[in-house]
Amino acid sequence: MDSRTKGIGRQTLIIAAASFMLIAAAIGAGAFGGTSVDDLQDGALSAQGSYLAPAGPAFSIWSLIYIGLIAYTVWQALPAQRQDARQQAVGGWIAASMVLNGLWLVTARYLTLWLTVVVIALLLAVLARVIVVLGRFPARNLADRILTDGANGLHFGWVTIATVANTAAWLTQIAPENWAQAADAWAIAVLVVVLVIGAAAAWATGRIAPALATAWGLAWLAVGRLTGEPESTPTAITAIIVAVLLVVVGVVAVLRRGARTAQRTSR
Repeated sequence: MDSRTKGIGRQTLIIAAASFMLIAAAIGAGAFGGTSVDDLQDGALSAQGSYLAPAGPAFSIWSLIYIGLIAYTVWQALPAQRQDARQQAVGGWIAASMVLNGLWLVTARYLTLWLTVVVIALLLAVLARVIVVLGRFPARNLADRILTDGANGLHFGWVTIATVANTAAWLTQIAPENWAQAADAWAIAVLVVVLVIGAAAAWATGRIAPALATAWGLAWLAVGRLTGEPESTPTAITAIIVAVLLVVVGVVAVLRRGARTAQRTSR
């Protein structure tokens, strides 16, 4: 199979994956009737599902992520991207992330809570792979940087915090009641892990989109713990600190990448 045919196949695969993701998103959101995502799994996935669940407005970021992924899908389908080495390397992984994105909604609606944890963990792993691959191939132009790096970076950053919330919701349902006494400590420990993952991703890639998306979720997590149930001031304060640190690391990483690029250009 020649490179041109492989390129068309990759572009078609991404279009099909994006279509599945959007159909699943519409079904999951209750566009065709049925329960909304907040009410699925007996409310475990709602803003009150656990100590690590962001408040409701946080989920509006999905609109931006979907718009970005749709724009990416259209852009990558253009003839100019057909044989692009960067798209050849990352396209299959991005298609897999879109399929898993849609599959999570199907799982949440029709299957069990623990399976949603499995699916979202796989989604996070695939998106991490996308970020790693993109780091090996510099963006060719501004459109590539915004649509490939930006859209998928936001997806990765948000799914990082969504994976934490989803897992916490499942553990909240199955954990012994006496674990609730240490809920603050567990929440803070998990948020520290989120900081390590987010900071490492920003520093390694020099991209700020993942950090911004994760910080967005953390900010609304803080709002949820300060104004809603379950209430937890220590968790909220930790979430705010982690969000600020992630943005700072992201900005420094971008400036560092820019300085390195300028040095290479001047040589």
